[in-house]
Amino acid sequence: MLDKDTKILILGARGMLARDLVNIFCGYNIILWDIEDIDITDKNQVDLKIGELRPDIIINCAAYTAVDDCEKEVDKATLINGIAVGYLAEAAKRNNGILVQLSTDYVFDGKNKNGYIEHSQEFWPQSVYGASKLLGEKALARLDNYYLIRTSWLYGKNGKNFVDTITKLAKEKKELKVINDQFGKPTYTVDLAKQILYILNNDLPFGIYHITNETRKGGITWYNFAKKICKLQKLKVRIKPCSTKEYPLPAKRPSHSALINTKLPKMRKWQKALKECIKNK
Repeated sequence: MLDKDTKILILGARGMLARDLVNIFCGYNIILWDIEDIDITDKNQVDLKIGELRPDIIINCAAYTAVDDCEKEVDKATLINGIAVGYLAEAAKRNNGILVQLSTDYVFDGKNKNGYIEHSQEFWPQSVYGASKLLGEKALARLDNYYLIRTSWLYGKNGKNFVDTITKLAKEKKELKVINDQFGKPTYTVDLAKQILYILNNDLPFGIYHITNETRKGGITWYNFAKKICKLQKLKVRIKPCSTKEYPLPAKRPSHSALINTKLPKMRKWQKALKECIKNK
């Protein structure tokens, strides 16, 4: 169980997930660092600052998450999402700390319609973003004490996300086309933050965990997600399904990337989580 004096460092403190972690971890000894406090891509800076602080737990929310931009900035994505994780892992190990690293469904090949369990090995990222995050996962091999948390389709009240994008477009347009042949699981950042606290507070075994809100088997599509977003807000817009081919993007997305949780208590259904998020916007 976490002690109130346990020193918890949250990196990427201004990000969507980190800001909910701050609320969920209220009352604990948390330290918040963002880019102006530490450059995780600078190994010397990481060694020095982590060495001085000596946190018991590092939760790394810092990442380059602009999936399409990663295709143009390969080196930047690789450095932030991949190589820098190795720097953090080494620093954590040197200071006897625990590293909590966030990863993504995009590390998988997208061919398994049933989804992927924690130890699935069908790694074949379809994008630079996915490849960079997989590199980060491999960097954790340098550390014994780590939690690798894969999540997907993240949204919350803080930061740019699909819920906000669809809401904005639905208020501006009479008709939207949304992809209906990519399947995954939406995840509310508040629920993800609660599960991270649960893992740490219960001293669960180190390793890989999949955390998403519950959907039907195999996940839902972006079209399903968009329809529910608009329905909950009573937005008068026509939503039409379209294929990935009809809506090409720079980064290829996996067709099927549902993450299957076999280790943790199941989270609430995605519809309930979405309803709460919209209510609290």
